[in-house]
Amino acid sequence: MSSRIEQLIDEIEEYIDNCKYKAFSTDVIMVNKAEIDDLLRELRMKTPEEIKRYQKIISNKEAILNDARQKAQTLIDNAEVQTTELVSEHQIMQEAYAQAEKIVEMATQQAQEILDTATIQANDMKAAATQYTDSMLANLENILKQSIEISTRDYNALIGHLQEIDHVVTANRAELVPVDEIIEAAQGTDSAGMDN
Repeated sequence: MSSRIEQLIDEIEEYIDNCKYKAFSTDVIMVNKAEIDDLLRELRMKTPEEIKRYQKIISNKEAILNDARQKAQTLIDNAEVQTTELVSEHQIMQEAYAQAEKIVEMATQQAQEILDTATIQANDMKAAATQYTDSMLANLENILKQSIEISTRDYNALIGHLQEIDHVVTANRAELVPVDEIIEAAQGTDSAGMDN
């Protein structure tokens, strides 16, 4: 079952795939800012929950280690009980010590193996959680960069279109004033200057 973060990223990708293309464009889409903001806000809120979930898994390492310690202590306690029961005569006592040492050695070895296994599992879980979180954040970073790039490109295209329209308007205004009127106005100014 996928996490809510993965579902949100899928929803964002699906939303972007379903956006309409901008007029006369095959790669620029129109995005509803409110909808994409809602999806990103929810993704931002869910990320800490996912991290807490993985931290809880990692914290189980302590429970595993405590269990290993308890098993080791039980084995040691059993060894001590057996040692006490076997100590009645000198020969039996020597045998008991030898057996107790073997049991303690085995218990210590088993406890160490359990601790090593628990540590490896906890480190693997932590690495997987870190890698997963980094992957999710990298996907989000890419989406944000693409959104910024598209918005910047759209803004620059809008400015370019407005400048073109301004040039057309200026040219049209120039065409509305007849050339003869401009010449007469210029000659009238010259004549007035001479009279003075």
